[in-house]
Amino acid sequence: MINTSGVTLFPISIFTYRAQLGAANPTDVFIPILIATYMSTLGGLLAVAAVQKINLLDKVVMAYLGGFTLIVGGLLAYFSCLPQEQMLQQSSIISNVILFSLVISFIFGAMYKGINAYDAFIEGAKEGFQTAVLIIPYLVAMLVAIGVFRASGALDLLADLARAAAHYFNLDDRFVDALPTALMKPFSGSGARAMMIDAMKTHGADSFAGRLASIVQGSTETTFYVLAIYFGSVGIKRIRHAAACGIIADLSGIIAAICVAYWFFG
Repeated sequence: MINTSGVTLFPISIFTYRAQLGAANPTDVFIPILIATYMSTLGGLLAVAAVQKINLLDKVVMAYLGGFTLIVGGLLAYFSCLPQEQMLQQSSIISNVILFSLVISFIFGAMYKGINAYDAFIEGAKEGFQTAVLIIPYLVAMLVAIGVFRASGALDLLADLARAAAHYFNLDDRFVDALPTALMKPFSGSGARAMMIDAMKTHGADSFAGRLASIVQGSTETTFYVLAIYFGSVGIKRIRHAAACGIIADLSGIIAAICVAYWFFG
């Protein structure tokens, strides 16, 4: 669930694409991503706890969950008191401070534990290559299914239905331009990345759709990809509850991404 909910602390690739596509401040989506990824993880955690009857009052769980909640709650309380222009300026400054602090804290944490950070990185990269070889057959099958889904026009149909529903209820429909990224994200990270880039190229990196697509990309993970690839590689076939909890996490993240995008960039 943690994997499929997509906890994102370093959305470096998103910042890179935003910079390449002309964003004035590529990191201005970091705080919104942090809030949205918190909501997706919280939604998934509560779903898993309900299904498996996990006691969330455990001291360790409460320590991690409470700490993250205090951080996100503090950000929400702080930004809610600011006008939008000042909120964006402060968000940019805080984003850069948090990113730099996280990098420094990881390095000092490794030094404190006596861990060679470079060697640990190299070992992790080696294990990553081994895992990649194991999942190639499942990856090919998943990519074929995603290709069929896109080519069939089902993705465009869902976006058109969402726009029609927004018009019916007299809602702002700008979020629909970023919806392909949200709809593709549970199936394919590369597909969602392509949708995000397309949204930024079409509407602009600093447009509402471009920013929302970036937030969605950073707030959720590829649920069905994870289930098909990793569960398949270890022989797990019953994925009903895992799929349901992953979808709940995705939905929580997407809704939170839309809400926070309107709040910050509305």
